[in-house]
Amino acid sequence: MTEPGFLDIISFGPDGWGPALAAGAWMTILIAIAGFAIGGLIGTFGAWAKISGGPVVRGCAEAYTTVLRGIPDLLVIYLFYFGGSAVVTAVGQLFGAEGFVSFPGFIAGALAVGITSGAQQTEVYRGAFRAVHPGELEAATACGMGRLLKSRRIIAPLTLRYALPGLGNVWQVVLKESALVSVTGVVELLRQAQIGAGSTSRPFDFFFIAAMIYLAISTVSGLVLQVTERRFSRGVRRG
Repeated sequence: MTEPGFLDIISFGPDGWGPALAAGAWMTILIAIAGFAIGGLIGTFGAWAKISGGPVVRGCAEAYTTVLRGIPDLLVIYLFYFGGSAVVTAVGQLFGAEGFVSFPGFIAGALAVGITSGAQQTEVYRGAFRAVHPGELEAATACGMGRLLKSRRIIAPLTLRYALPGLGNVWQVVLKESALVSVTGVVELLRQAQIGAGSTSRPFDFFFIAAMIYLAISTVSGLVLQVTERRFSRGVRRG
């Protein structure tokens, strides 16, 4: 029997691994998007806490960013998965369930990635807000803008403009962190490559394909970010 070639492995035919790898890539994107969105919500509130919160709120925000940036991301995923499983198992036993009840791996992974990226996005948003010139905020106040209107029309757009480059870096980190979620049983791109490598004894081919897919996703993300930056920078003179 002829050994399948590289093109046969990545094909979408009956014996190809193309559909499985595409499904793994889609799962990777879903995890990254979910984690990034969760991190965005946390980062927004974290930045507000550090900028406008009282001493206790600022202290909690500082503790959050310090702890989460100092703990390995894989450890955070383990804590969410096994901690969540312990809670779900205890609740299940109250309703008569027996044995170990697993916490959904996708939810655990998305929450863990979101919590870790939230610490990074907190600092990105905080730095972006500090980059807004005070005179622009004073001009909005002088025009009679209320707090909500000023936030919607001045603070949010300008902060996002300055935050976009940093958010792009955070997205790339989140994309790579999604590979760690495979420890919860989620079959994302890297896990699918491991399965294919073990099934065909062609580890280099599968991991090379996975690297190319990650690079393609990263490249497309970078192009989207560039378009978004240009859109938010319309009317801004570049030096």
